[in-house]
Amino acid sequence: MDGKQVDRRKGMPTARKIWSLVFAIIAVVAIIQQLRKPKDERTWHGKVADFVPYDFRMPTLERVKSTYWNPDGPILSGKVFGAGWALNLGALARWFAQADR
Repeated sequence: MDGKQVDRRKGMPTARKIWSLVFAIIAVVAIIQQLRKPKDERTWHGKVADFVPYDFRMPTLERVKSTYWNPDGPILSGKVFGAGWALNLGALARWFAQADR
């Protein structure tokens, strides 16, 4: 060897790059899904394959609060903007509080 370290992983995609690509593809599919609808029926939010949530509407403070701090909601909810899931910290706090009892 000539003293250079060989990185065997060089050129291989990392998990983060793969997930970014997957969610970019999901976002494109969601946009196509909306554009196929008549203009007056487009909501810009829904699910891809009835599984992955997406929302491309302008975020509001109320939606941010209900997504990230809603003790009565699910622990995972759809993102305020984009495709995929967000962690509901209010529901997580409720879950931990119940676990302490």
